[in-house]
Amino acid sequence: MATEISNASLRIGTHTLASRLIVGTGKYATYDLMADCLDASGTDCVTVAVRRERLVDARGQNILDFLDTSRYTLLPNTAGCFSAEDAVRVARLGREILLGLENPGADWVKLEVLGDKKTLLPDPVATLRATETLVTEGYQVLCYTTDDPVTAKRLKEAGAASVMPAGSPIGSGQGILNPNNIRICLEYLKENDPDYPVIVDAGVGTASDVTVAMELGVDGVLLNTGIAHAQDPLLMAQAMRCSLEAGRAAYLAGRIPKKLYATASSPEEGRVDSPA
Repeated sequence: MATEISNASLRIGTHTLASRLIVGTGKYATYDLMADCLDASGTDCVTVAVRRERLVDARGQNILDFLDTSRYTLLPNTAGCFSAEDAVRVARLGREILLGLENPGADWVKLEVLGDKKTLLPDPVATLRATETLVTEGYQVLCYTTDDPVTAKRLKEAGAASVMPAGSPIGSGQGILNPNNIRICLEYLKENDPDYPVIVDAGVGTASDVTVAMELGVDGVLLNTGIAHAQDPLLMAQAMRCSLEAGRAAYLAGRIPKKLYATASSPEEGRVDSPA
């Protein structure tokens, strides 16, 4: 029963995902490796940067030829955008591409509006403005944001289908730097709406980072670099899959409280002392 619960599907807006792990498609050495890693991760939703410098690699291969659109729901993202206007334009381009592929991901977008090129932290004002515009145009918006609870609350109020606080800066591999802020985000976002999806996005470096995120109570994890730049990406993809399932199960199971002093594992009642 616990295994069934831990693997329960994730609903975001009108989309239902079998896996709670969303994986990016960038930074892999080859498209063949990317395809193998996506398969090993168990994901059924992959995110694709619409502003990708090259949809076709040096060998003339198109990334879309390596993504089984009957298996994966594609999530277009606005990575690389530094203004609300640019992000909205790229989101519209993503919708047109997926409409041509007849993929169910055409009505949603992972929104990124960055503040500067050094930190790649999101611009909260521009992100909120872009969210408001895209929601009015009928998009289901998944918002990449900082772990600031107030900003997270504002994005939900603007109509975001999911708020996705960063564990740490994009591609940094530092894991969950401020778990307390993630907890507060969860409290604010799920108050009176316990099924609202909250996904940790960015900064995951290894499997234990995924487990920590899931044990906090988030609904899923979105990652890319942690797999693509691992020394063995395929093995890491498998590890990320297992760690997500373990973290989800542990959260649902409920950990024991932390205590200052030791507590004996064996009960004192009914103890039979050995003869002297």
